[in-house]
Amino acid sequence: MSDINELVQRYLAAWNQTGPEARRAELAEVFADDAVYTDPLVSVRGRDGLDATIAAVQGQFGGLVFSLGGPVDAHHDIARFTWHLGPEGGEPLAIGFDVAVIGGDGRITQVLGFLDKVPAGA
Repeated sequence: MSDINELVQRYLAAWNQTGPEARRAELAEVFADDAVYTDPLVSVRGRDGLDATIAAVQGQFGGLVFSLGGPVDAHHDIARFTWHLGPEGGEPLAIGFDVAVIGGDGRITQVLGFLDKVPAGA
């Protein structure tokens, strides 16, 4: 379970990484080559698509950070967790939860994201 907790923390760190080269390096360690990411706003395959998605989110919500919103729940090769997006240490403006499927090499192969709270106009 500690490996999954670490993987989820690294996943969130990738979403917070604003340096393009450092973010792509983090994504390469966390995600399989052909990983699929799907949430209500976007569906992409591959790390390039995910990198572009993260860059767009950062452009829309600059200065906000993703953080873990509670414990990671996991079994077999699946993890689910709540995340918060807001000012560091402040009240989250957005809340969601993701379900991640982890491949045999320990990297994420699929993420299914859900949005529970979104800011008005987002």
